[in-house]
Amino acid sequence: MKKVYSANNLMEAQIVLDLLEHAYIPAQLFNQHAQSGMGEIPFTHAYPEVWVMRDADYERGKLVIEAYEKAPVATGTVHCPACGEENPANFQLCWKCGGGLEVALHQDHIRN
Repeated sequence: MKKVYSANNLMEAQIVLDLLEHAYIPAQLFNQHAQSGMGEIPFTHAYPEVWVMRDADYERGKLVIEAYEKAPVATGTVHCPACGEENPANFQLCWKCGGGLEVALHQDHIRN
């Protein structure tokens, strides 16, 4: 196992975990409850961490995370092609069903 990401908060860590799993990279979240210990332990030790399960997936995982960090911030909404739920345009995965939104976002731009 290798640590691939340290997040600023639990929501960001969960997004990265979901993106990795969507890319078929098994990963695990650590320190999800450590922020309650802030003050007793160094704050850098309380950040949520995402670790890839297989060392061979480390480089590919870093590429997935790099793409996530470089993605432009989009405004507006997009409808999930899987369940039809409305999502913020900057989401890559549907908040309701976890389906990919890249295709829906692309189709919405073509229509506009």
